Amino acid sequence: MMNRKMIKQAQQLQRQMAQLQQDLETETVEASVGGGMVTVVVSGKMTVESITIDPEAVTPDDVEMLQDLVLAAVNEGLNQAQEMVSSRMGALTGGLNIPGLT
Repeated sequence: MMNRKMIKQAQQLQRQMAQLQQDLETETVEASVGGGMVTVVVSGKMTVESITIDPEAVTPDDVEMLQDLVLAAVNEGLNQAQEMVSSRMGALTGGLNIPGLT
């Protein structure tokens, strides 16, 4: 049976998690590939916020290269955003082994 202290701690963690989720909606990471040819900004909600393409990367003769750069930038942005979320969740839970939170 949970005592009051444990219940209070669980309620505090729940409030902190809700605040973290709200904060992550506005936090972003930026990933750039091809020496800055394509840059992607991804939010903590795993939403691509923007894609910037250097005009020099737009070559009608090599559309596949541009597609590859965009794909690589989006994947890198999503990876960085996931790492940010995992890091923030880990800091909040203090290393607790709670399935689904870390």
